Amino acid sequence: MPELPEVEVSRLGITPWLEGVVVERVVIRHRQLRWPIPAEIHLLEGQPIQRIERRAKYLLLHSTLGTAILHLGMSGRLRILPLGTPAEKHDHVDIELANGKLLRLHDPRRFGALLWTSDDPSLHPLLEKMGPEPLTDLFTGNYLWQRGRKTQSAIKPWLMNNQIVVGVGNIYANEALFMSRIHPKRAVNSLSQVECQLLVDAVKTVLARAIQQGGTTLRDFMRTDGKPGYFVQELLVYGRAGQPCTLCAHPLEELRLGQRSSVYCPICQPFGN
Repeated sequence: MPELPEVEVSRLGITPWLEGVVVERVVIRHRQLRWPIPAEIHLLEGQPIQRIERRAKYLLLHSTLGTAILHLGMSGRLRILPLGTPAEKHDHVDIELANGKLLRLHDPRRFGALLWTSDDPSLHPLLEKMGPEPLTDLFTGNYLWQRGRKTQSAIKPWLMNNQIVVGVGNIYANEALFMSRIHPKRAVNSLSQVECQLLVDAVKTVLARAIQQGGTTLRDFMRTDGKPGYFVQELLVYGRAGQPCTLCAHPLEELRLGQRSSVYCPICQPFGN
């Protein structure tokens, strides 16, 4: 699944082509994605896209009449193409623009979503209970410590909970915990305020670096320009179980937490802290 950096890279890629541009037509080839695409999505037609925001892994296309809420699901990707470009298999939605381009949603597994709201999108059921964005000033070490001081859960799955902080998926949780030298099974309430700040700083660093470098190369992920991301080449622990730690050369180990793979260094991330 595309994680927060991949979605942010998509937002950055499509914004210059969509922002301020009138939507001429919305073409739906397959209405049934994760949820049925509502007929209200055609309210975009004739309206300029005022701005494009990202909330967690959702893209919000704002217009005067409402907001389209777009999610890439497991395998979705967006492309900017010339009008008239023939559709291929799994090209489910085109948003045709007055500038001679179109935004195309390609989603082989159809786990993505295209929804509509005429209200404040932050009140939408998919978004209303979400925690702060990790790259904003609302996500601080003190916030993390206050939220977790009575929680005995393991830190890694807790960090991946969107109600705590949005968009810290499996790849980046692995990386941030390694960078802050925190074992993924540590109880949340065992972390000191200093450790919480180190973890917040690591989350911000690893996400910002991934966005800067174009997103992590995943099997199904391509940027809007069709080129893969390159951050996967710099991952320190994710996908490297059994390989030497980049800090101490001890073999990295792997465990399962919340049905997700967690790779860590038992020397640099001791469990007994």
